[in-house]
Amino acid sequence: MSLRTVDASLPFIEPFSRELRTLTNPFQDGGLFSRRRSSSASSSSLDSDGHKRDRHHKSLKKDPTITAARQKVADAETSEREADKALNLARAAVKEARQHVKILEKEAMDEAKRAKAKQAEAKTMRKMSKGLGRHG
Repeated sequence: MSLRTVDASLPFIEPFSRELRTLTNPFQDGGLFSRRRSSSASSSSLDSDGHKRDRHHKSLKKDPTITAARQKVADAETSEREADKALNLARAAVKEARQHVKILEKEAMDEAKRAKAKQAEAKTMRKMSKGLGRHG
């Protein structure tokens, strides 16, 4: 409370301030949990989609730190896409290499079977040729 004089001879006691009224009776002016209205509430408005927008929103778009952060995010997204593409190419290369190894193994098995058959045939021919040359 402060003293103020209406007439120089009579003291005047100023009514309780808003803060003191709120402390003594918190339910006055809309209740304990009511929002205070201030002049800053008029600084925001709704955009065309009905979302609350701050009037300083446009100036934030020009802020160099915001611009740099946006660029870093865009660069990271590009890098991620390129990494995904490289990973897919690497997976395809691995798949192709494994398929090539399978084909090579199959060819080697086939050659081994032919070599074994050829060896068996050569053994048979050797046995047959043992009887030759008795007359000479």
